[in-house]
Amino acid sequence: MRKRDLAILKDLERFRVLSRDDIIDLHFADLKNPIASCNTVLKRLRRDGYIEVNTDHRPYLYFSAPVQIKRDSAKIPHFLKIVELYISLRKYENPRVFNVEPKYGKGYMEPDVFMIWKRTPFFVEIQRTIFSDKVMSEKIKRYENYYFSNDWQKEYWQPESRRVFPLVLVLTETRYKINSSYVRFVQITKIDELIKMVQ
Repeated sequence: MRKRDLAILKDLERFRVLSRDDIIDLHFADLKNPIASCNTVLKRLRRDGYIEVNTDHRPYLYFSAPVQIKRDSAKIPHFLKIVELYISLRKYENPRVFNVEPKYGKGYMEPDVFMIWKRTPFFVEIQRTIFSDKVMSEKIKRYENYYFSNDWQKEYWQPESRRVFPLVLVLTETRYKINSSYVRFVQITKIDELIKMVQ
């Protein structure tokens, strides 16, 4: 199996689902005929049983085999938003770490992504629906619970010299009233806004 094949399979495991266009962006963008090249590789991987496809969607959606989520799962648009975030970050700089839906334990937050990008650790919340104030308060409380636990200070990525709690990046079209004296939340609608803040 070729190096690029393995990279595609690894991304399908990490992101759960990728559209054909996502796969082109991630693995074929530098080629002369990216669409034809991508289609050829995906047909081969499908024929050999490494991937599965949902042909009801345009562009087609691809999954690693065996499929980790249902082909018609309600979470597919959510996972595709995570991929969209990753691709938009790469236009500026590749994330050093990009973990999808990491688990931190009972009573703690459940971010969509933990990433280290531009030498800064982030938890990312991608809000596709509007949350009530109560739900948002509960989210904030879970982040604060994790902050007070000090478990974050033991993370493998922490610098030796100074422990850093990740910034919480909320990708949302809705402005929420977020108050925390301990955890820093930043609300943006797209990555370009974050770029202006970190430059």
